[in-house]
Amino acid sequence: MKGRVIIFSITGCPFCMRAKDKMQKLGIEYMDVNLDTYPERRGEAKKRSGRNTVPQIFFNNKHIGGFDDFDKLTESELQDLIREVEENPAPADAPEPPAAKPDDDKDKYADDVDFTCELDEYAQLVKDFKDSGIIRDRRKGLIHSYKNSFLGKEAVEWLMTSKKVDREKAIEMCRQLVERNFGHGVEKGKETEFKDDDSVYRLLEDDESTALNSGMSSVCEPRPAPEVAEELRRLILTLYSKFLSKDGRGVDYVAMGESEDFKAYIKHTAELQRVKLEGMTREETLAFFINIYNALVIHANVVRGPPVNLWQRYKFFNTICYIIGGFPFALNEIENGILRSNRKAIGAVTRPYSKNDPKLKIALPAPEPKIHFALVCGAKSCPPIKTYTSSGIDEELSLAAEAFLEGEDGCVLNMQKKEIRLSKIFQWYKEDFGSSNEEVVRFVLAHMGKGKKKDLLEELLLGGMFKVTYMKYNWDLNSKH
Repeated sequence: MKGRVIIFSITGCPFCMRAKDKMQKLGIEYMDVNLDTYPERRGEAKKRSGRNTVPQIFFNNKHIGGFDDFDKLTESELQDLIREVEENPAPADAPEPPAAKPDDDKDKYADDVDFTCELDEYAQLVKDFKDSGIIRDRRKGLIHSYKNSFLGKEAVEWLMTSKKVDREKAIEMCRQLVERNFGHGVEKGKETEFKDDDSVYRLLEDDESTALNSGMSSVCEPRPAPEVAEELRRLILTLYSKFLSKDGRGVDYVAMGESEDFKAYIKHTAELQRVKLEGMTREETLAFFINIYNALVIHANVVRGPPVNLWQRYKFFNTICYIIGGFPFALNEIENGILRSNRKAIGAVTRPYSKNDPKLKIALPAPEPKIHFALVCGAKSCPPIKTYTSSGIDEELSLAAEAFLEGEDGCVLNMQKKEIRLSKIFQWYKEDFGSSNEEVVRFVLAHMGKGKKKDLLEELLLGGMFKVTYMKYNWDLNSKH
């Protein structure tokens, strides 16, 4: 191209990623001016665009706007812009490319301009709520107390007065706050519905949460989970390419935690808070939650450190969580509640979800046993780390099962003793693989790749005289540092 395309962006902005992704799919070369990396250009971005949101896109000196503006261009308009930058050099008043490398002290010249992604229309209403004075600590009865909360009817009345709307419109605005996961009911059974009464509500950012993506807020328009998952998957792939061993079994947690790529990933996890989980297919649910589970384990090992004994492992898998779609999802909950279709966790007395739990409707309709070859708990006996796509999830899970069973962590045969030694996973989750040792072995055989090992296993199975034992699980951290 004789000219240039410039995108002003910030780290952690989903609409910036969507704009760049569309540019790549269209084959348009672009230059990214990240305003976190080049803070001295914030004033310029504001002056040129007249906005405090990103992305801001320029074809030579022509300002297109944000992602929505770019996405709405007709084919004719888009081709005109492409010809403009292909045939004409950028004029003097066009935005300059980013410097090859910013100086160490450039940030001291930074313009005092705050940029954010393209805002959800209700993001400003949330800010107004926080300034309204109706949010405070409350008590209902002698037992229940709720910090930083508000009553449904008080919110409606405040909106009627401050926004000059009728009651019906005010109720609808409050419903939207809950549906868009800016806030939720804090009383059991009332989490997802708004009522114009004494029901108690709280803004999501006011929750006292230990979730690893809490303390941040996502004010962008909420998007379907598969969209967000694909962007997070790309970020995870970048991390894996730099900090994962070639066999996928070792992670350099120390170097990862110090990297800019990891900081960018953390910023993007804020969008999980308000992601739309409803309407996902089985395949989308599988890929989304497997990738999130594995990323959450790595995130926790970097920022919290690995569990080193039985009690710490219990706490780790039951308390380490992300807020996803307005609800906290702990590791055990993702595995047993969602991916195993609400089956009991190891050693648990009850199922993860009661029949009235709103998260139950997200769970798979039936357990998928092959998830056990994809979920990585951070231990050396775990399967290798990969990422999964909704379009190819079943084939990818079958390949993961085949690879795991071919290795000595999955299955070892002793023909002299007629012994089949299996990973501890098959003992812990036996009900997922079969009701008897023979059924478990048949599952292993069906998911093993062709070769001598499979032939020998079939020989033992057909002979009928074999015993099944389980290997000790190596809980040592899969660190390569």
